[in-house]
Amino acid sequence: MDIKITRLGHLGDGIAEGPLFAPRTLPDEVVTGTPQGDRLTDIRIVTPSEHRVKAPCAHYNACGGCALQHASDDFVAGWKRQVIQTALAAQDLNVSPEPTLTSPAGTRRRGTLHGKRTKKGALVGFHARAAETITPVPNCLLLDPVILAAIPTLETLTRIAASRAAEVAYHLTVSDAGLDLAIENAKPLDASIRQELPSYVAAFARVTWNGEPVLQAAAPGVRFGTARVVPPPGAFLQATPEGESALVRAAMDAIGSASRVIDLFSGCGTFTFPAAAQASVHAMESEQTLLAALDHGVRHNQGLKPITTERRDLFRNPVLPEDLTKYDAAIIDPPRAGAEAQVAELAQSSIPRIAFVSCNPVTFAREAATLVQAGYTLNWVRVIDQFRWSPHIETVASFSKD
Repeated sequence: MDIKITRLGHLGDGIAEGPLFAPRTLPDEVVTGTPQGDRLTDIRIVTPSEHRVKAPCAHYNACGGCALQHASDDFVAGWKRQVIQTALAAQDLNVSPEPTLTSPAGTRRRGTLHGKRTKKGALVGFHARAAETITPVPNCLLLDPVILAAIPTLETLTRIAASRAAEVAYHLTVSDAGLDLAIENAKPLDASIRQELPSYVAAFARVTWNGEPVLQAAAPGVRFGTARVVPPPGAFLQATPEGESALVRAAMDAIGSASRVIDLFSGCGTFTFPAAAQASVHAMESEQTLLAALDHGVRHNQGLKPITTERRDLFRNPVLPEDLTKYDAAIIDPPRAGAEAQVAELAQSSIPRIAFVSCNPVTFAREAATLVQAGYTLNWVRVIDQFRWSPHIETVASFSKD
């Protein structure tokens, strides 16, 4: 029986009446397949969408790292913009987001690869879609070439790091000193492994083994504005340099000429240091290792306005309106779950400008509505796609109150 796809879901799957979820299909396509619960398998495209293209990556059929390579870039950019607009409309916010800014291919500077021992050696790659099978990705179009060049070394490392029964996870970040590698789920570090590790000095700037630093040839730094910061192993960073630049530009546009800024959920300083080029900044973060990296960056960089830091759980202990009166702008970049408690306090404050950064359209729209209902104006929304060919979407929004 022919089945018509009516729309895309939030994970990028096509959805037909039922609902039936059909991976790697597009709206208005007619397909056939085998229903298994609420999913369609053995899918065959009968009538393709005008937006369907040949996937550019040779690994796409087997790899689960990407979800939307079968759609044209223009379609994906438009769909992501529409997702944000629809989420806002559900909160009675009729705002038209600006066109999507998409990071180039081959620029993903951080990623997690998985390694598994085999009878003949080792496999390193991404998991297949909805499966534990590892797909080698030597010609991946997403990852920075520096990461791809390290895959043969990771295969060798897998032979000593992985047990027969378990996979290892390799968290990789491209830094200015080389690759930063954090290994998880590896075998316990014994004397024989420690003896072999020095041979990897040339391949990695730093190696962390199950949370324990074991090798550092050079401190792996990244640039936030004019400042150099050395994040802790495995720390969250924006996925691409271009995506980070777009997020930072938007946040700086949103705070305008502010001279006193509070940076909520600061991490290790993605927005703190660029803002400090013009304003004094108070950065708040709950994770001590991230805050320590930010503090170290403050001490070792010059030419910026004063930066102060505070360790604080903004979910349990949000900053209150009376404490926000000393600032003329706020930057807030919460995790996917949003920051309902902190946004409620921001909404009741008199802080004149807010730069709101989000990676979740639903929580962003909910919290945008909270601010607007309290008297803030939603000036603009920018859509930034640094997770190319995936359903992930990031936004920066400007709010102001007279």
